[in-house]
Parts: sequence; C-alpha cells; structure tokens
Amino acid sequence: MKRYFVDLHIHVGINEQGKWVKIPTSRQLTVRNILREAADRKGMQIIGIVDALSPLVLEDLKRMEASGELRLLPGGGYRYNDSVTLLPGAEIETAEPTGGLAHTLIYLPDFKTMQDFSQYMSRHIRNIHISSQNAHMPLRQLVAIAAGYEAIIIPAHIFTPHKSLFGACTDRLMQIVSEKEANALTAVELGLSADTFMADRISELAPFSFVTNSDAHSLDKIAREYFIIEAEEPAFQECLYALSRKWGRGITANYGLNPRLGKYHRTCCQVCSSQLTSDIMPQTCPYCGSAKIVHGVLDRISQIADSETPVHPEHRPPYFYQIPLEFIPGVGGKTLQKLLKHFGTEMNVIHQASEAELATVIGARIAEQLIAARRGESGIVEGGGGVYGRLTKM
Repeated sequence: MKRYFVDLHIHVGINEQGKWVKIPTSRQLTVRNILREAADRKGMQIIGIVDALSPLVLEDLKRMEASGELRLLPGGGYRYNDSVTLLPGAEIETAEPTGGLAHTLIYLPDFKTMQDFSQYMSRHIRNIHISSQNAHMPLRQLVAIAAGYEAIIIPAHIFTPHKSLFGACTDRLMQIVSEKEANALTAVELGLSADTFMADRISELAPFSFVTNSDAHSLDKIAREYFIIEAEEPAFQECLYALSRKWGRGITANYGLNPRLGKYHRTCCQVCSSQLTSDIMPQTCPYCGSAKIVHGVLDRISQIADSETPVHPEHRPPYFYQIPLEFIPGVGGKTLQKLLKHFGTEMNVIHQASEAELATVIGARIAEQLIAARRGESGIVEGGGGVYGRLTKM
C-alpha cells in the first residue's frame, strides 16, 4: 500500500476559450493551470475537478487526453505527467422537500461516463454549462441516478449555512433519504468550518468516512484542506475502495483548517458584524435588531447534535489542523515564492521543513510563526458571517 495526498473539490473558473464555468471564481482556474498548480506547487497526488459535468470543461479534458497530456488509468481516473491523478467530478445542487438546497459531489471513472451522465442530467438542469446548477430534484433521486453510474457520491460541506444538508435542509440525514440511499453515499465532506470532533457529535454520521477538501475557487486555495488515503495506486477504483474502507484501503489522516478560521464557524450579524453566541439560535441581532443572521456551523452542530462530546468510531483517522501558508502572518507572495523555490512544494513547507531550515530562507520571526501554526499554538480570531478567521501575531 502507498499513501497519497488527496483534494477532491476544485472548481474550474473558465474553459480554455475563456467562457465562464463557475461564477464567481478566478479566471486562472483553467483545467491546465489546476493540474500544474496541484502537481508542481501544492504536492497533491490525486485531485477532483468538480465541474466536469459542463460540456465546456469536458471538451478541454478530452483535448488534453487526445494530446497525450492526460492518460486514462486501467482503474479509472487520468494521470497527468506521471505526477497527479485527476478524477472527473460534478457538484450538483438538489432541492429538498424541507425547502432547503444542498450540494453533492459526484465522481466518475472516465470522460465517456461523465459525458453520458451530463447528457442525462441536462434533462433536469437548465444550464448544464455552468457549475453547481440546481438539478430540480431531491438528493434521494440524485443518489439513485448517480448510483446507476457506479459513482463516488459525497454530500458537500454538510454543515455550512448555505446549500448544505445539515446547514440548510434537515436535522437528520434519514429524514430526507432512505437507508438504501444513505448506504449508496460513499463519504461526507466536512467543510472548512467543521472538523471531526464537531461532526462526531452526530451519531448517524459514524458509518461514513469524512473527507476534507479545499473547495478551491482560486489556484492558491487548492489543498488548503486535504486528506491522505492508503491504496495500491492513485486511480478512481482505489479511491472508491479507500473512501468505502474496503480491501484494506482507507483514509489515514484528515488535514483541515482549524474550524475557528472558517468563514462560517460562528453565528454572525451581516449588518453590524457582531458575532452572536447563544444556546438558542437567534433570529434577530441583539445589538442592531437586524434579521440578517448567518448561523454558524458550531452553533448549528450544537443545536442538532445527539452527544455533548464527540464519539469517534474505530475507523475514524486522526484529524490534524493545518494552517495554509496564506494565513501565516508575514507570508506574502514574495515570501511564498522563496519557500517554494527552496523546498519545492507547500506540502514540504508545511510538514517537512524544520524551523532552522525555514529560518535560513524567511528569517527567524516568520519561521517561528509557521512552526507555531504547525503545532496548533497560534492565537486565532474566529471567523463567521462569510469572513475568514485570522491568526494573531506572536
């Protein structure tokens, strides 16, 4: 078995002809740029592009396959420059009977299967060319369709207040899907404002593997969260086995933001920016009276949890707080370039380089900040209401 760094939630901004796929995102997010960034700068070994449902993206992908830049693996997925594997995926919005909307990630083994799936879903999605569009169906119907294609199926950022299962649709998964449909789910994605310790307060999530992905809307955000799998090779089928914990494969570690840095961690008033803490989810702001309240993930989980403390199943791997380099005080563009030039990839900087090695490149003060973040010793101003948290200088 080998270990692989994985980030399965990366968006495409525009196609190679400059047509928008995902709004709003960076125009630098082309398929080619994503592959280069993930392989050469981030050090990822398996990635998922979640806009391959769009014919605009599929055309780019098939051109790269025809040119030999992408090579289909026997176990599914495409190898790029023998450095990173691409899984074609889609993020699809469902409308639940409760009135809420939720996003779900679907991954398929090859472009032909994705094209067939795209053509089928175009009956339900009004603009199949644009990412994350409403499929005008509930999750249970989407699961039944995707399972017919033998897809990897992962509900996305399940606690965030906008377009997620627990954040916007339901208190319990089994209120909106059957046992059969729940069993067809491969894993669930935690999102940037939650971690294993928060999610494992909800007992019905115990059977599922947890994935931590970046949900990148720009190149620099790739791999801000990721996970490690143990598998025989970096291919679609092996990823499916790892997420399903079959044949000795599995997830060995989750790496994510400290959820206090997530932009939806705490409940917040959008008018006066006050963070609101209460045992009861407030409907109006006690400071300015506004009803524009964005409920935080921490408070939402506390509201629906059936355990005061996390109860981790035996299969749950360790969760490590990873602070992306962009959050480190003093690490700007020039400093980042120095680090990458010296250490190769962000994974090497974040996990491997010693404080002494870092100090020789970026100075003792910034090196100390980076090591403190690695050890979880940095002070944090919590995020909420759509604004990321931040580290405080030591």
